[in-house]
Amino acid sequence: MGALIGLGFGIGVMLIWSVGALPRQRGQSTTRKPHLRGLLDQAGLESVSVTAFALLALILGGAAALVVYAVSETAPVALAFGAMGAWLPVAIVTSRRRRRLREYAEVWPEAVDNLASAVRAGMSLPDALANLAVRGPEPLRPQFDRFALDYQVSGQFGQSLDRLKDRLADPGGDRVVEGLRIAREVGGGELGRLLRNLSGYLRDEQRTRSEMESRQAWTINGARLAVAAPWLVLLFMIGQPAVIQRYSSTGGVIVLVFGAAACLVAYRLMMRIGRLPVERRILS
Repeated sequence: MGALIGLGFGIGVMLIWSVGALPRQRGQSTTRKPHLRGLLDQAGLESVSVTAFALLALILGGAAALVVYAVSETAPVALAFGAMGAWLPVAIVTSRRRRRLREYAEVWPEAVDNLASAVRAGMSLPDALANLAVRGPEPLRPQFDRFALDYQVSGQFGQSLDRLKDRLADPGGDRVVEGLRIAREVGGGELGRLLRNLSGYLRDEQRTRSEMESRQAWTINGARLAVAAPWLVLLFMIGQPAVIQRYSSTGGVIVLVFGAAACLVAYRLMMRIGRLPVERRILS
């Protein structure tokens, strides 16, 4: 029995390791951040280390496995729920990342409009960016406040932009930062037009994406409900020892394994069909 519990811990570690450690082979440079590190950054958790996050997932998975085993005394079922517990932090961070990116996408047009107004009023580009810490959209103010302090201390506009882009960890922010960098390097004569065009593009993109997400929300919610339903039924059966202990047999283990594989494949397919692709970052 101890070996099975150890196997559960190993499965949790493998799940976290596969998300954060396996490299992407297609179109990825060797300098790109690991996927899990990028996920934490885009969720606004840049202060959380990958190691600490993996340990949290492992602890939750082990705790879930021990609790289910204490109630059901069925090791295969405990391992299944332990793997779910280990994956729970990844699911929460992924959901937080989606909300943060959606919130940023909604406010970037307003931020770019404020930049354009400040530039037309005669402010320098660094001052216009620092001004967003006061007059910019609320979700972006902390990041631009740190940019203002960073630029005030270092006086290096390019390096301050790089650190701002790393803190934002947002595709829309990448476009704004790189556009500002190019405009400053080649001359600011077209900066106002660039900002107006970028604001219109971001606003149109956000409007179109919001409409498509609202239409496809039923597909995503249906996929989540379909995957959760059989495991909720299994969880309710834990209180019936005569029934749940049947999963300790070879046939029960096979049912669990194939059921988990079917749920995983079906969920991934439904999410791929129903969710819009996440925009990749520029020069991250």
